[in-house]
Amino acid sequence: MKVLIAGASVAGPSLAFWLARYGAEVTVLEQAAELRKGGQLVDVRGSARGVLARAGLAETVAAACTASDGLSFVDSGGRRLATLSVADFGGDGPVTDTEILRGRLSEIFHEETRDSAEYLFGDRIAGLADGPGGVRVTFEKAAARTYDVVIGADGLHSGVRKLAFGPDAPPLRHLGAYLSFWTAENHLGLRDWTEAYSEPGRTMGMRTIHGNSAVMAFMSFTSAEFRYDYRELESLKAVLRARAAGMGWECDRLIEQIDQAPDFYFDSCSQVRLPRWSVGNVGLVGDAAYCASPLSGHGTTIALVGAYVLAGELAKAGADHQAGLAAYERTLKPWIDEIQEFGAGNGKAMTPETALGVWLRNNVSRLRRFLPRGLFAGEIRMSNRFVLPDYSRYESAQTH
Repeated sequence: MKVLIAGASVAGPSLAFWLARYGAEVTVLEQAAELRKGGQLVDVRGSARGVLARAGLAETVAAACTASDGLSFVDSGGRRLATLSVADFGGDGPVTDTEILRGRLSEIFHEETRDSAEYLFGDRIAGLADGPGGVRVTFEKAAARTYDVVIGADGLHSGVRKLAFGPDAPPLRHLGAYLSFWTAENHLGLRDWTEAYSEPGRTMGMRTIHGNSAVMAFMSFTSAEFRYDYRELESLKAVLRARAAGMGWECDRLIEQIDQAPDFYFDSCSQVRLPRWSVGNVGLVGDAAYCASPLSGHGTTIALVGAYVLAGELAKAGADHQAGLAAYERTLKPWIDEIQEFGAGNGKAMTPETALGVWLRNNVSRLRRFLPRGLFAGEIRMSNRFVLPDYSRYESAQTH
């Protein structure tokens, strides 16, 4: 099976990892000139930990994780109003025990696959023609090639999704909020901790990274959908400054550092909800197929699990690639639907729109550790609900 994967963030290299195990000939295409090593902290939850264990990478990822003991909501003077410990939720709460910089997780899978998959950087797909002989792919720079299967792992703004679905592609589902991340100084001297401050309709905070030598600053704000280009960073920085104006706590000091940050990120909190995840022999995985938004806290989790299931179902289906794509969707979609519904409602907890909402969020969080754990176990159960199928019988003899 000859497979082209567009996108080398997390879903793409992890899909390459599993496909190579099943003996596929894999090419990973990345628009950037090199692997993107920046990015925000991401969580690996529940069933995705099982994927890492089956890949033999659990210890490697654990060693690269950013230590995080918990989260505090603070007032404008920095006084901690409510504290949530990682230990209170078995590692699957608002802050998990497996947090890692997105770029570092990408690097780990790239290191594992660079000898078993071909990586093409600095190019993108210009056209797809799916026919009886396979999918003919034209590139902006490289010569055209033909593949049995093409998979878009190219994120929320997927170019493969647009090519595959054309004008029938549904618009992104805006969840009423925008989110930004950037690296900043750890001027408060936090250690393995997250602090967040909220005012009505906006939240800013910081998580320690790089052995507590820096923080990943973040800001979210509620807003109706507006037009923007996610690649126009200077314009987006101006938006962020305007939205943060007048905020208390440490917000001015964090905002002052966005121009120096090498990894400034801004995008809408939006979901991808498609009538199907594939068209012919062209499929999608991760955010390109079923982005649940950062508000779900499960973006990386469903990318890792999705890549595992997609590779396994393609291997299981043999030469009938479309049957494999359909089985992947059928197997995974009920769990994805649940996570997307959770993500659609979780933004109100992160960024309450009213002063009363901020007060309620802080006080419920303060009392949460003293109440029966079962009252708040829904998210933990959801993270672990998907049972990983066993595809080990399809592994190539060369992988042993």
